[in-house]
Formats: sequence, C-alpha cells, structure tokens
Amino acid sequence: MKIGVLALQGDFREHIEVLRRLGVEACEVRLPRDLDGLDGLIIPGGESTTIGKLAERYGLVKPIRAMIAQKKPVWGTCAGMIVLARDIGGLNQPLIGAMDITVQRNAFGRQVDSFETELTVPALASVTPPGQPLRPFTAVFIRAPAIRAVGPEVEVLATLDDGTIVAARQGNLLATAFHPELTDDLRFHQYFLTQVALPSTPRNGQNT
Repeated sequence: MKIGVLALQGDFREHIEVLRRLGVEACEVRLPRDLDGLDGLIIPGGESTTIGKLAERYGLVKPIRAMIAQKKPVWGTCAGMIVLARDIGGLNQPLIGAMDITVQRNAFGRQVDSFETELTVPALASVTPPGQPLRPFTAVFIRAPAIRAVGPEVEVLATLDDGTIVAARQGNLLATAFHPELTDDLRFHQYFLTQVALPSTPRNGQNT
C-alpha cells in the first residue's frame, strides 16, 4: 500500500511519519504526477484557503476528484476536512468539494482557543486488539472547524459532548476536525488504512 500526503502547506510531515511508523509507504504530493500509483491520499491540516489555492494552481483539484471518483480513500484532517467539504457556509475558496458535509471554519475560535479533549469513537473498535476495551481518543483541536450538517450517505463517527460533529465518513472519504497525527495514538491512521481503504460494504453485507 502506498499513501500520499498533500504537501503544499501544513503539517504533512507528521502524517508521513505516522504512516511510516505503521510500515506504510508514504510520499509527498505536490504535483499531479505524484498521485500516480497511490492507493490513498491524506489532505493535512494547515490553512485551508492556501491549500485550496495551491492545489488549484498546481492542477491538483481535478486529479484528486478523479481519484475520489475511482473510490480511492481520501482523508482530510482539520483544514483538509474543509477542502473536502461541499459546503463551507458560502465562503468563496477553492475546494475539492466531494464530501456531503457542511463545515464551519474556525468553529471554536482563534489559535488561543485550541484545546484537547477525549472522544468516544465506536468505529475505532475495528482497530482495537481483541479482548481490550475501547479507549477514548485524545483529539487535538487547533483553530479547528466543525461539521454542522451531514448528507444521508455520511456516517457520523464522533461528536463532542454538546453534539458537535467532529469526525465523519462517507464511503471512501474520511474527515476529522482534529489532528490525529499530533498524538502517539495511531488508531485513526490504522482505521483509515484498514477500514476506509477497503472496498465499502453496505450494511446488508452485500459487496458493492
């Protein structure tokens, strides 16, 4: 398996380090040719407007959309979640726009309002060793967005205590408002690799 990390701006190096710790081949993506041969892509945190503009300038938007249409897994974290969303409240900035979610930028305030909290994420049971209890996931929120609405095909994976959605999945797409790469907990990356990267299976158990 070979996973690319969009390396235009933001904390792409941290994602690459986690992937390599998991024994996965990882590479930086800056140009359309860097997408060739990839099994999946991570769009990291950073500044969503800058990431979107650079992706557009370097001709990456259409190839990433094509990659998503081919059912290859794509994960957006923090700013990457904004770039993946179809709706960001009417703001005008370049987006991949593939995931049926409505996202609010800077939903929790400025940089000084960054915080950590423990999340209950039932989906992580799939990457928890048998016989071990499901542990909370410590999520790092840095000038983070939030998901305000989801479409009918979107599965909510985690919420804050007040019900704010902070992680979701839609088929081969994964979005988190926080930064899993900034912790020593590798479970979200494992989930992306072992669940999202597999062919999707409907709830009735029949393969698509």
